Amino acid sequence: MTDSKLRGLYAITDATLMADNFELAIEQCLQGGTRIIQYRDKSENSEKRLKQAKAIRQLCNQYRALFIVNDDIELAIATNADGVHLGKDDLAMTTAREQLGHNKIIGITCYNQLQNAIDAEHAGADYVAFGAFFSSSIKPNATDATLSLIEQAKVQLTIPVCCIGGITADNAKPLIDKGADMLAVISDIFSNQDIVTASQRLTKLFS
Repeated sequence: MTDSKLRGLYAITDATLMADNFELAIEQCLQGGTRIIQYRDKSENSEKRLKQAKAIRQLCNQYRALFIVNDDIELAIATNADGVHLGKDDLAMTTAREQLGHNKIIGITCYNQLQNAIDAEHAGADYVAFGAFFSSSIKPNATDATLSLIEQAKVQLTIPVCCIGGITADNAKPLIDKGADMLAVISDIFSNQDIVTASQRLTKLFS
């Protein structure tokens, strides 16, 4: 997977915000220009999770976007996802690579720790994510990350950098200006009445 595909708006699903119109919300998000969809669902309803993940896979194929699964390597394999995103408590990077192979994407959450990102790149990660850059209702107790961290990361890393945490169309531009390759967004897309326009507003910041 080339780094060129790891760029742009990176939407993360939310079971609460998307409860009534899951597939429609995904499609509208993609219509607005979102390039990456991460399926994040912490429920234990495996039937629902498989059904929703398969729906995302089909829509991402249709719109030529990337499909990433949060935490669940087995679900990623079952749905032929483009990759997985792992946090500090998830399966070890090396084990994930062994199970997924070298053609799949592995992203690693690094919070505000540059050394973690350096270690992740050395271990074979395809991208790293830093945050939170702004206060977030999704994760109100998340660690704080700074704009200078993006600058440092772009100097010391060769893999793409994703930013997350309270990002909106109104506060996102400084992150891109500092070098962010991807912006991970939840609420500013899926809590919006007009998901297509919300996605477009964020996507245009990359042009």
